Amino acid sequence: VQLVESGGGLVQAGGSLRLSCAASGSGFAMGWYRQVPGKQRELVAAITPGGGSTNYADSVKGRFTISRDGTKNTMYLQMNNLKPEDTAVYYCNARLYSSDYDPMSPDVGSWGQGTQVTVSS
Repeated sequence: VQLVESGGGLVQAGGSLRLSCAASGSGFAMGWYRQVPGKQRELVAAITPGGGSTNYADSVKGRFTISRDGTKNTMYLQMNNLKPEDTAVYYCNARLYSSDYDPMSPDVGSWGQGTQVTVSS
């Protein structure tokens, strides 16, 4: 599956951004991950194929919302009350939703090209 992200940019602390990820296929579990230089890519939020279950990193709970539109094969990440520590390259991910599905595994499935999110203080 091919993934194309959009929506990153520069925003002041306390501001909002919405990321989008368009997929070339359907039926995958999807998620947003982020990475800063020198650190491992980490889960931000994940959502199951039907959207019935979501996971969030503790650091973004209550501020970020993941969603998906099955008619458009598109996933979104609404990011509110952004903080400087949210600065990172954000990657879209799609993976099979199987019996061993684990959104915490950082190196599984297909990845988008990444979009930079920069939050200034």
